[in-house]
Amino acid sequence: MKLTVNIDCTPAEARAFFGQPDLEPMNKMIVDEMTKRAKENMDTLADPEKLVAQWLTMSGKSFEQFQQMMGMGSKK
Repeated sequence: MKLTVNIDCTPAEARAFFGQPDLEPMNKMIVDEMTKRAKENMDTLADPEKLVAQWLTMSGKSFEQFQQMMGMGSKK
């Protein structure tokens, strides 16, 4: 026997039904903060000289971590 049940509801309604938390306010806060930071740094991202200068001010350890994150550094 095969039984098929179709439920018509929104994703928010489904999360509430299964007891999942509503993360929309936190997601909005994170997106707003990222947007604000991106706008603040737009002039740095558009100017290659400023971008490289910012990278060069990183300490040695931070730069190594950045290289590893980008897949350019040696793995330890």
